[in-house]
Amino acid sequence: MSKEPLNKLCLSCLAGLLIFPGTAVMAEITVEVGKNTGLKTWKWTHEGVSLRLVQRLPDQTRAYVMAKGFPRDAADELATSCFFGSMFRNDGNLPLDFDLRQWKVVHNGRETGMKVRELWKQKFRERKDIPAPARIGLNWSLMPTVQHFEPGDYNWGMTVYGLPPGETFDLHLKVMLDGKPLETVIPGLQCAPEVVEKPAS
Repeated sequence: MSKEPLNKLCLSCLAGLLIFPGTAVMAEITVEVGKNTGLKTWKWTHEGVSLRLVQRLPDQTRAYVMAKGFPRDAADELATSCFFGSMFRNDGNLPLDFDLRQWKVVHNGRETGMKVRELWKQKFRERKDIPAPARIGLNWSLMPTVQHFEPGDYNWGMTVYGLPPGETFDLHLKVMLDGKPLETVIPGLQCAPEVVEKPAS
């Protein structure tokens, strides 16, 4: 994850609505922009649980997978599928579970699922021009689809949303906190465009 300086946007402190069965609880969503890159970071937090999503340029993903051995056409498909660098932390007091297959990407009124590890694994399984180590490397670079976090646990990887560069969407996520479902929406996420205009110094 990038350690570069971040500027908080004027919209940085947004109220996210968490929905429990029969209740509604507010959570915090912050949006920041990298001083050096212009890339945006969204962070959702609630009672010690946090999810951090950092835009990833298509060229970053393209170079990464080509270095692992993916041919150009497959690398272009991956690069234009909306990758985010992602970190989940459980700094709270309760166990946390999630399954990315339950999360929804809402774009222009249409709801789709995320592009999880298993989908890419199946897609590239039969391609003889993609070396097995390249496919394995991609698989391990992506956030695990299903995870359990005890208090103090964390993990990071890339998450993929299946949209073209520059597109904006809402992410409907669901986690289990101490066995109880917790749902929220992170609005206005944006896939990194092919070129990001860096902030003026």
